[in-house]
Amino acid sequence: MDLIPSFSVDHTKIVPGIFISRQDALGEEVVTTYDVRVTKPNVEPAVDVAAMHSLEHIIATYLRNDPDWKDQVIYWGPMGCLTGFYLILKGAKAPKEIHGLLLSAFRSVKDYDEVPGALAVNCGNYRMHNLEMAKWHAERFADYLEKNANNDQIFEYPKSERLVTEDGRQFFDS
Repeated sequence: MDLIPSFSVDHTKIVPGIFISRQDALGEEVVTTYDVRVTKPNVEPAVDVAAMHSLEHIIATYLRNDPDWKDQVIYWGPMGCLTGFYLILKGAKAPKEIHGLLLSAFRSVKDYDEVPGALAVNCGNYRMHNLEMAKWHAERFADYLEKNANNDQIFEYPKSERLVTEDGRQFFDS
């Protein structure tokens, strides 16, 4: 069985950044899924669940209200491993082309005094938010994006190489 694209990424080599996870044709349109990796997997702690939830609400609100991008946004949500987010956009922009958008989105978190949509009527787990930790993670990631804007490593996925034996068994390189 083939590994799905996100499992073929070498998580021992990936750094925080913005990566293309996959591109799919939807009729005549291309849809791109971006891996927005906020922490280094299996090295740095994952983002606290409540902070991740707050970041989801705040950045989704930001993206869906940005006049230049809102019509291209399909989805913004957390990864199950809590090391980052998936952003799905219409079109086929390179990660460097959305760097400014994501930098602005993460920078905007500092301006929030409350998490948008954090009411029982709007959210399935409205009590599970941590705005202060969300601000901390957002500032940390925004500083990192800004400092590494010219570092190609934050835009290019490290792929795992797989050796395939004659009988079809697959092994990852060490």
